Amino acid sequence: MTRQPKITFIGAGSTVFMKNVIGDVLQRPSLSGATIALMDVNPQRLEESEIVAGKLVRTLGSAATIETHSSQRKALEGADFVVVAFQIGGYEPCTVTDFEVPKKYGLRQTIADTLGVGGIMRGLRTVPHLWKICEDMMAICPDAILLQYVNPMAINTWAIAEKYPFIKQVGLCHSVQGTAFELARDLEIPLEEIRYRAAGINH
Repeated sequence: MTRQPKITFIGAGSTVFMKNVIGDVLQRPSLSGATIALMDVNPQRLEESEIVAGKLVRTLGSAATIETHSSQRKALEGADFVVVAFQIGGYEPCTVTDFEVPKKYGLRQTIADTLGVGGIMRGLRTVPHLWKICEDMMAICPDAILLQYVNPMAINTWAIAEKYPFIKQVGLCHSVQGTAFELARDLEIPLEEIRYRAAGINH
């Protein structure tokens, strides 16, 4: 019998994002029986995500198994894929500060999670945590693929590649699909009629 894959989700307390990613995963036949290991440092949010993930499994009639962990290293044991989605410092005070400090000196940013002053500050807060995940992956699941959703995505992916070049990783963003939907709506064209190719935009 072929072993079912294990997908570890670090930052699973991001319940809505976890629901969207895991919902997509469970609709793929090759992944519908996967073990989903949810990990977060916030016990309450982790419990909420476990409830949501369990409902997804039942609704989709999936054979997936849901686990929860407060230990990152425990969650990584046997992982084939590692999804990371978290924000260091929260919206307040950190994201607000990323906007307000540059604004004070005349630099207004439309968004501060990618590049520019705000993106660099966010990267400096975030990269050490991603490096710790990579360190644990090298020790526990060195063959796993890292699916890196944390912003600033480009800075983070670059930093991981520099320090942990043997980690198999890809930086991802869900904004392309969202933008396609918005363009279809604005142009009054059915979404299924739009064909697009994306490279190097957003992040």
